[in-house]
Amino acid sequence: MANKTLKAPEGSPSDVERIKEESNYLRGTLRETMLERISSGISDDDNRLMKFHGSYLQDDRDLRNERHKQKLEPAYQFMLRVRTPGGVSTADQWLVMDELAQKYGNGTLKLTTRQAFQMHGILKWNMKQTIQDIHASMLDTIAACGDVNRNVMCNPNPDQSEIHTEVFKWSKQLSDELLPRTRAYHELWLDEEKVASSPEVDEEVEPMYGPLYLPRKFKIGIAVPPSNDIDVFSQDLGFIAIVEDNKLIGFNVAIGGGMGMTHGDKETYPQLAKVIGFCKPEQLYDISEKIITIQRDYGNRSERKNARFKYTVDRLGLETVKEELENRLGWSLDEAKAFHFDHNGDRYGWVKGVKGKWHFTLFVEGGRIADYENYKLMTGLREIAKIHTGDFRLTGNQNLVIANVTSQKKKKITELIEQYSLTDGAHYTAIRRSSLACVALPTCGLAMAEAERYLPELLTKIDAIVDANGLKDKEITIRMTGCPNSCGRPALGEIGFIGKAPGKYNMYLGAAHDGSRLSKMYRENIGEEEILNELRALLANYAKERTEGEHFGDFVVRTGVIAETTDGTNFHN
Repeated sequence: MANKTLKAPEGSPSDVERIKEESNYLRGTLRETMLERISSGISDDDNRLMKFHGSYLQDDRDLRNERHKQKLEPAYQFMLRVRTPGGVSTADQWLVMDELAQKYGNGTLKLTTRQAFQMHGILKWNMKQTIQDIHASMLDTIAACGDVNRNVMCNPNPDQSEIHTEVFKWSKQLSDELLPRTRAYHELWLDEEKVASSPEVDEEVEPMYGPLYLPRKFKIGIAVPPSNDIDVFSQDLGFIAIVEDNKLIGFNVAIGGGMGMTHGDKETYPQLAKVIGFCKPEQLYDISEKIITIQRDYGNRSERKNARFKYTVDRLGLETVKEELENRLGWSLDEAKAFHFDHNGDRYGWVKGVKGKWHFTLFVEGGRIADYENYKLMTGLREIAKIHTGDFRLTGNQNLVIANVTSQKKKKITELIEQYSLTDGAHYTAIRRSSLACVALPTCGLAMAEAERYLPELLTKIDAIVDANGLKDKEITIRMTGCPNSCGRPALGEIGFIGKAPGKYNMYLGAAHDGSRLSKMYRENIGEEEILNELRALLANYAKERTEGEHFGDFVVRTGVIAETTDGTNFHN
């Protein structure tokens, strides 16, 4: 029950709210639209609803102008995102994703920054079969996008296997239990027969989300210190595992994080989640459900750019939201417990876990699984999956863990790693191994500049600067996105780039290496030459003047190169 003393922002509902309201619980006219053969595209209303089913309509922007000249419709295709709680998939599921990418996609897989698979290039008439084949592998795409809780992230922690197993269990349970209850997904894609509705049934369709779902997307992540590789403070709702005597005793609860913003609008900003207390493991779902209903009731449904939970928390106040949460729970959170993060990156190569199992973390530049001219990454992983009896873990940094390898299989998998030159990135600079990039062009309709295709090229030039200053092995997180929606979490990169226009980026500095502090804009709308000139001076000074163990983000703040961002509300100041 909503607290009558608290209010959502006033204003007319956005057009997306209308679409949801008229959709009959996410059905809309998708059944008819997807059968229509005249166009390979779909209407904007149905595309909004497709997000709830795990997909976006896109077009190949490299071909857009030429097709326009030829008076052809854009080269429409669908991006499909697969929900993989905690980033864990079996070897058989990996092979299914590989096969579908070859059969219906563009022949590649993207490992996202939310530990999910993403396929690009799927044509409209192949969507239903693709989703059915994914479902047959015991994965799905439901709620991988849309105004609902998304894929729940979980720290892979390959050297803490028992803790990971327990934390993964909770991440999967949350991901499954927080799914929408509508049967629209099953009816549209899996041919489930529609049950005749009644007022009583309709009233119970979405007991938590309600008929309008949330004002915007919602993200949950679980981190296990000392690693913050899922960037727990970037989540709407973050849980920080507290381990004592090698046992999981519970979680600190952090609320109100989120990375997206809008260029030129200071009312929008990235924000970090703040810790409000501690809970027992069995209380995770209750807390998650109640937080989601608070956002459902008080989030901004008029301005989508101000609709994320971070703005609800900042508008109402952290203590007010905590009080409302505890009122809805009927009990109070315990006092938060001490924890410490060392880093938010991955640890590469072989690591031995418990019970004789091994884990190999593979560096995947930009998260793109593909075969290249001199690097058969996709083929090599396919061959490993054919014999692997453990699992694969997608990390929050777009890398891949070949996990739970038995001693018996380790020799053969090592041979395949060597045969296909699959790399832990040891021969790369640490700054390249610490890089992230969103997809951006040519498929993302929001991209203002390149990211995934350009960052490796830029890094090659930055590598020369790094080498010249003796910093080859110094980890510095660097992140690039093609737009301020910030899928690659650039505001948490010690060096961040957000696309402003073709070849132009806003450059950010000063985030914490462990993901606990946001960056701040250093230079606006600059191109490659200016970027490299700035980094030559900055990295040279860092090499000469840093204190022992000092990270780059801390250095630029300490020396006054950039002002410290103490909260998202002063990100632009």
